[in-house]
Amino acid sequence: MSTANLHADDDAIVAATRRWLERAVIGLNLCPFAKSVYIKEQVRFVVSPARTPEDLLETLMNELQALADTDPDKTDTTLLIHPFVLNDFVDFNEFLDVADAAVEDMQLDGELQVASFHPDYQFADTDPNDISNYTNRAPYPILHLLREASIDRAVEAFPDAADIFEKNIDTMDKLGHEGWDKLDVGPAR
Repeated sequence: MSTANLHADDDAIVAATRRWLERAVIGLNLCPFAKSVYIKEQVRFVVSPARTPEDLLETLMNELQALADTDPDKTDTTLLIHPFVLNDFVDFNEFLDVADAAVEDMQLDGELQVASFHPDYQFADTDPNDISNYTNRAPYPILHLLREASIDRAVEAFPDAADIFEKNIDTMDKLGHEGWDKLDVGPAR
């Protein structure tokens, strides 16, 4: 796994992100596609020093281009962690439209897409403390850059991919807040 832009504090940020990925995303099988690329060290972790949405957009565009230009066998996906900007979920959620527009403007739609994780992630029409929100909660705001071809291959390998969301809700319901807190992976209630 490559780690870019490391500074002294970045090591701790990446370590917390790895712990969340290993214990929650892979450990709870929230994404059955994650384990394979993680084990093959095809996940790129980038900690953005951005302090403004404009700076984050620049970093995002650079990382989108870098991913598009990199052999998928080397880097299949990128986790763009941005701990210093868009910590308010409403602001983060609004930025996702900007991220999608950047993919389109760069003519990478159909090739790449951006998924999202946030410490305060909240699905529409849910209570902020609803355990279902924790499927997308991470220790820091993260823009997850994915290859569409990888998603297509994963869906072919997992014919019930459409059921993942429902399975994840069941997993979280069984785990509950106490179980999530015991994982020690990030945002607690």
